[in-house]
Amino acid sequence: MPRGPCSLVRVSATPVAVLAVALVSSLSRCSLLEPENSVVSALSPYFGTKTRYEDANPGLLPDPEVPRRDPELLEETCTPVQLVALIRHGTRYPTTKQIRKLRQLHGLLQARGAEDDRTRAAGRGDLGAALADWPLWYADWMDGQLVEKGRQDMRQLALRLASLFPALFSRENYGRLQLVTSSKHRCVDSGAAFLQGLWQHYHPGLPPPDIADMECGPPRINDKLMRFFDHCEKFLTQVERNATALYHVEAFKTGPEMQNILKKVADILQVPVNNLNADLIQVAFFTCSFDLAIKGVKSPWCDVFDIDDAKVLEYLNDLKQYWKRGYGYSINSRSSCTLFQDIFQHLDKAVKQKQRRSCVPDSEMEK
Repeated sequence: MPRGPCSLVRVSATPVAVLAVALVSSLSRCSLLEPENSVVSALSPYFGTKTRYEDANPGLLPDPEVPRRDPELLEETCTPVQLVALIRHGTRYPTTKQIRKLRQLHGLLQARGAEDDRTRAAGRGDLGAALADWPLWYADWMDGQLVEKGRQDMRQLALRLASLFPALFSRENYGRLQLVTSSKHRCVDSGAAFLQGLWQHYHPGLPPPDIADMECGPPRINDKLMRFFDHCEKFLTQVERNATALYHVEAFKTGPEMQNILKKVADILQVPVNNLNADLIQVAFFTCSFDLAIKGVKSPWCDVFDIDDAKVLEYLNDLKQYWKRGYGYSINSRSSCTLFQDIFQHLDKAVKQKQRRSCVPDSEMEK
């Protein structure tokens, strides 16, 4: 399935040879295409953009390279003229900031040393001890970089789109394809993997050449378009650099719902509740999702939380995105006007080209 909104102009004529794909840098919905006996967690529906694709869409499991076509969209009822897709990057590592918070939490667990020894001597096990012994394999250098599973995400997405829209992704249109990406390394790498997937579609079994040598060229970096929020001074002033812009989020972090989770987790891990805060709890929650997505394992972090906890933590993440990226402030949506204007200009251009082609007599087109 496409990862972002896909716009089609429905007209009854030969497709115009125009195709644009845009890669947006934002929070990643983690994806891991696993074997049939894949590891699952009951918490997966609450990871937001860090949920694996196959957890949200089990239809990917049988064959992740075959698209699922809507039966109501019959091939003869409309003709795709142009495809514009806003695509998130593939599965990534945690950021350095997240890794350092996890390391801080791991240090609290390891500091329990003497108490753990007494617990083990008494023949009792506990989740805190299991987490203290659980390997902390994340390193600062990872810093949100694309993982191999993320490259696989993008290659398989390209194959599904090419199968779903064969006329647009025809061999003759390959040189007209345009990829625009932000400068974030995970987005640039995602774009490269997408092109490799298309190469696999056109040349099954052949290793892809260097991206720079491909006919359509490498992804084009345009931060002003793809990271529009970084170039909107009003957004930066009113939201990004405004210490009070997320006061609703901070209030929820200290509210009764989060405080109940703090006390519960402190009791489970057997650490002082004063050593925990909402940010550490949220990192622990997402570590379950990262381990699932990147390594295909259900770590002990998944056992710290239940469904009720997951709903509260999902709400906390949604609340932050509402005020920082969503409807909370009008400038949040207005700052994206540049991107949407670019999208609709491409669509309008494709429609006009199609209309001009439709007005030309067949005899003239043959000349």
